[in-house]
Amino acid sequence: MDGRPFFLMTDPDGFDVSYRINPWMDPASWTPAQAAAARAASRDLRAAITAIGGHVETVGAVRGLPDLVFPANAAVVLDGRVLLARFRHPERQGEEAVFRAAFQRLKTRGVVEELVDLPDGLFHEGAGDAIWDADRRHFWCGYGPRSSQGAIRVVRETFGQETVALELASERFYHLDTCFCPLAGGKVLYYPPAFTPAALATIHEHVPAAQRIEATDEEAAAFCVNAVNIDARIVMARAPESLRRKLAARGYTLTEVDLAPFILSGGAAYCMTLRLDRTSIPAAARHAAE
Repeated sequence: MDGRPFFLMTDPDGFDVSYRINPWMDPASWTPAQAAAARAASRDLRAAITAIGGHVETVGAVRGLPDLVFPANAAVVLDGRVLLARFRHPERQGEEAVFRAAFQRLKTRGVVEELVDLPDGLFHEGAGDAIWDADRRHFWCGYGPRSSQGAIRVVRETFGQETVALELASERFYHLDTCFCPLAGGKVLYYPPAFTPAALATIHEHVPAAQRIEATDEEAAAFCVNAVNIDARIVMARAPESLRRKLAARGYTLTEVDLAPFILSGGAAYCMTLRLDRTSIPAAARHAAE
């Protein structure tokens, strides 16, 4: 890796909405025109990430695995270690072998260092439910609809980092990344109704009110919380004006991409990417060592 943020994406040629495993998915609404729009949207997302300084590599499409376009669910990656996912729904379990092979190729190239398997009996759907907070230096871990609460211990032990558990309250916001996004500088964009009262109390305990940015119903339904953040720059699905104003007031620059075809499957910018270069070493320490 050359120092740029390194992201994995998936070729969208195999993408469609052909089954329903979350409330957003409606196979009857899928058309060939949306398939063409999905290819364009994926290109635009890649271009947006590249424009703000990221590097993107692509996993090939596999027919019959439409949600392969959401590699954030494939693994948790930190310090070169890869904790491979285990999917709860049979419709996505075929992705596991595809991503394992992709990570093995990345390991051969030295992009990652080690692959770790989840213990039997647990489900965990990758960085969608284990989001690294570089400022607080811990994982925010969602559980409930998809990932097992018991898998949080595995995340903690695999990476040797603190974990903060957040129970999700809604099948509509079934992964943490659909409703929670740590931003550079310590702020957090999140959608309060997606969490249980206990989880909300945990967020409030760890994030001061001045650093909390609450998404509205409209902003969350537009999948804007599911965003990619590099420093003060954010890439997300098309945003309501209310969110544009909130983020600009906090000093963030926003790039919007029309991701409507993927929102039909319950995913957007963060879901469509997996960052591979995250490190637990604080930025100041990294710069001092260079």
